[in-house]
Amino acid sequence: MLLGLSLLYVGAVLFLNGLWLLGKIDDKEIVVINVVSGFVTLCVSLASAFGANADAASIKAAALTLLFTATYLWVAYNRVVAVDGRGLGWFSLFIAITATPVALQGLAGAQSAIDMWMGVNWAIWAIVWFMYFLLLSLKRDILRPTGIATMLAGIVTGWVPGFLLLDGKL
Repeated sequence: MLLGLSLLYVGAVLFLNGLWLLGKIDDKEIVVINVVSGFVTLCVSLASAFGANADAASIKAAALTLLFTATYLWVAYNRVVAVDGRGLGWFSLFIAITATPVALQGLAGAQSAIDMWMGVNWAIWAIVWFMYFLLLSLKRDILRPTGIATMLAGIVTGWVPGFLLLDGKL
């Protein structure tokens, strides 16, 4: 159930951040969903890492989820203080590099449709976060494709599966 909770907010924040990148949401207004999503993923991570049923797998999941938490809070911070985002871009490269072996391990070891789906999710997230690196740190002119990729990733990797998990359909 915690995965569904996290993914629903991951979907919301990615979808809305994509709209923001496309100029459809104001800089200061996007802060709210990033702080809320950062808080939700932080709480889920803490419960997974330090809860009564914590084990190596839940601690790894928490560590990886905290990469998202840090991103969302960093986006919110950048909008409040109005910086150019280069630091977030370099952090995004770190995430893309970290997510790549997670995706490959997930796909190689997949024993179910959910395992395969999670491996594909990590591959999508690695690509999107690499796009943030290119956009923010290397200043590549890919704002529109990054916004669209972010929105699509929000729908496919977060919003729909999060809702289905919460609804008991997955």
